[in-house]
Amino acid sequence: MQTKSDQPDGAPYLRLFNGVDELQGELAVPELESPCSLESVLTAWHEATVRLEQTHEILQSEVRRLNDELELKNKELALNARLADLGRMASHVAHEVRNSLVPVTLYVELLKRRLLEDSGSLDILTKIEAGFTALDITVNDLLNFTSHREPRWESFPASVLIQEVCEALKPQLDAQSIHVETEVEHSSLICADREMLRRALLNLALNALDAMASGGELVITAFEGPKGFLLEVADSGKGLSQNQLNRVFEPFFTTKSNGTGLGLAIVHRIAEAHGGRITAANCPEGGAAFTIELPAVQMQSKRMAA
Repeated sequence: MQTKSDQPDGAPYLRLFNGVDELQGELAVPELESPCSLESVLTAWHEATVRLEQTHEILQSEVRRLNDELELKNKELALNARLADLGRMASHVAHEVRNSLVPVTLYVELLKRRLLEDSGSLDILTKIEAGFTALDITVNDLLNFTSHREPRWESFPASVLIQEVCEALKPQLDAQSIHVETEVEHSSLICADREMLRRALLNLALNALDAMASGGELVITAFEGPKGFLLEVADSGKGLSQNQLNRVFEPFFTTKSNGTGLGLAIVHRIAEAHGGRITAANCPEGGAAFTIELPAVQMQSKRMAA
């Protein structure tokens, strides 16, 4: 006779048998008083059948939930593996391109000084510089996307950060006839990495400007919510399609002919690095809104002390 110790991994089998016994106990037909009528037998049978159907529905619901969770986790693992490969490749390419850009940019600057009297040549050099600037922006996007540094926590006024970004974009805002409206209390403080959040806000503002090539309104709102601090950037453009809403934070996804598709992916990574998140939605009156949600100051203070 085989004992419990002889069985391979006996504990799971015992738990399974115990679970079956418990289930059978729940579904067992109640004891009937003797003598019993046909009506009492049918009633007891009906009650057992109802309990069995309810248990079956519960089990089916749990199986569906577990399958959904498994599918979601598999997608996350596949995406993380893809992002890791892309990150390593992008980092290598970005460093190599930047190393090549530095001397070329210096030579262009030297050549520009020698051609101060030749306006035609200067125009050509200006176009070359513009090309190098665009390439440098792409390299910076790649490096920011592949950067995994932890936030350097500090507390600073939200209004000062927003004003700084708006001033940096003023020439482009004026050129596109875009009106800026800010809604933020001067006493509002953000606990975050200032440089990382400035980069995120700048990327969101630039994304909004791209959506309003013919002019419009840019609204930047910052306020303390019940669960933390919210920073929202909204535009009056044409909004986002359902496909764009589903994929807007994917790396390298872009609808622009000259875009890298990394701007919003960088913002997404910055929000996650702070323990927060970013969401996108269409505004009821038109346009799109991107909202960065940061944890409450108390939670951020604990991060600063850690």
